[in-house]
Parts: sequence; structure tokens; C-alpha cells
Amino acid sequence: MDPDADRAPRLPKTQHEKETQRRLIVILEEACLETVKRGQKFELMNCDDHLHILRKNKRPLEDARPDICHQCLLQLMDSPLNKAGLLQVYIHTKKNVLIEMNPQTRIPRTFKRFSGLMVQLLHKLSIRAVDGPVKLMKVVKNPVERHLPAGARRIGTSCNSKKLVRLEDFVPTLPDGPVVWVVGAMAVGAVEADYVEEEIAISEYALSGAAVCGKLCNAYEQHWGVL
Repeated sequence: MDPDADRAPRLPKTQHEKETQRRLIVILEEACLETVKRGQKFELMNCDDHLHILRKNKRPLEDARPDICHQCLLQLMDSPLNKAGLLQVYIHTKKNVLIEMNPQTRIPRTFKRFSGLMVQLLHKLSIRAVDGPVKLMKVVKNPVERHLPAGARRIGTSCNSKKLVRLEDFVPTLPDGPVVWVVGAMAVGAVEADYVEEEIAISEYALSGAAVCGKLCNAYEQHWGVL
């Protein structure tokens, strides 16, 4: 039995709650989640197992790094912030598929199981809980802006930004309501999302997407008193 089963995160239900309730909303942008057919079955394309397909189609290895999204999701969904019901996660793929994550979702520990789950999601458009009708993951309509609270700050992260901040100092200056952070879930390059209002750097060094997600969760857990 899952020890957290009786402490499932409470999701905002009414429009008023969605617009005002404090939440960290993380969008994993440009995630490499794409299926490819090998033999008689579909697989999640990755640079280890499908190198020949990438070379045949003259595509860079960076197009096949779903492990980055997996690492980010483990950081986010396992966090105390998520278990407290204060986190909402969306995934926006390079193929323009938008995925909404239910905070109750437990991400598979191994990449192989994660890959199988993502293939099922991309083909069936939703994943339901084994013991009930709750959708743990689902593909939703674009654009991502339609799912964001009106008036919420939309902040992008980039190591190239000239605005370098210490998250522990910056987060308390933001309005005490929902706030949107955009994190790149790709191997190289910068996120190009026109809905982002400002970009900041949270370290002097280039960080992995998972490291950025971890720092964000830690900063908000500290600010909102989540242990």
C-alpha cells in the first residue's frame, strides 16, 4: 500500500481557486518525447536504442533525449512541494504535444518503464490510475496559455540571462499566488516560448533541467514552509 495514498494532493477545482491559490506551475519545454516503430512495436525514441534511425533520417542525437524529461519529472513529482498539493506540471514536447500531469502520478523509477508509459500516453492520449477513474496523465489542447492562471507571472530560466538571482531571495518578492516557471527539457539550446514574460539565471553555471527543477522546489518549499 502506498503510504501517501490517504494524503493525496488537493487540486484546485473552481476557477477562483485556480486563479488565486498559491501554486508553483512548472512547464517542461521542448521535451524529447516521440515514438518510433521498431519491428512490430512502438518505442520511445532515444539516442541509445535508435541511433541507426536518427542517422538514417539525418537527425541530431539531441532530438532523442527523453531521459532528460524523466529526470526532471522524478525531481518534481517526488518533491515535498508536490505531495503538499502546491505543484502543477505540464510537458510541452518538441512535436507540440501538451501533457498535463496529475500531482498524484508516481513516475516509474527506471527509464525502461518510463518509456513504456510515455508510448502508451502518446498513443492513447491519457493514462488512468489502476484502481480508479482518475487520469494521471493526459494530452490536452494547445496552446499552453489556456491552462495558465490569468495574471500569473511567467518566468523562463536561462544560463545566458543577464539577470542572475538567488532563488531564496527572489521567490519571496513574487506575488503570493500561482506563478509559472519554464524549464528546458532538452540537451542543448535555449527555450523559445513566446508566452514567457522574463528570463532569469538561477546559477552562475549551466545546470541540467533536473537540477533547475530541484532548486525551484527547494526554494518554494522553504518560502512556503513545506518540510
